[in-house]
Amino acid sequence: MNFPAELKYSKTHEWVKMLDDTTALVGISDFAQDELGDLVFVNLPIVGDDVVAGDAMCDVESVKAVSDVMSPVSGTVAEVNNELDDAPEKLNEDPYGAWIAKIENITDTDELLDAEAYEAFTKEA
Repeated sequence: MNFPAELKYSKTHEWVKMLDDTTALVGISDFAQDELGDLVFVNLPIVGDDVVAGDAMCDVESVKAVSDVMSPVSGTVAEVNNELDDAPEKLNEDPYGAWIAKIENITDTDELLDAEAYEAFTKEA
């Protein structure tokens, strides 16, 4: 498993890469993609939609099941990674390079874990 130190993580297995104080990229962790199996479809969030930390932001479909991707922060969807429409497998191949959404006007980051705490959390699961 890979847990890049520069990222923050949620207990629902999403990662957050802060671009500045109020904007971040969000994706699913290496742990999440491994648990989900081969991803075959991503239902991306809608640009302009507000997201709330802990609520479903979008969903992904794997060969096993459809799973919600929870928003690790609150804010507004500024951009989505449209490459995932044609290549959802990028989330499996490069979970930290294949972001799902760029969120701006971010709040509610208090619950995010650093890499060390997230790695420990995944071992408890």
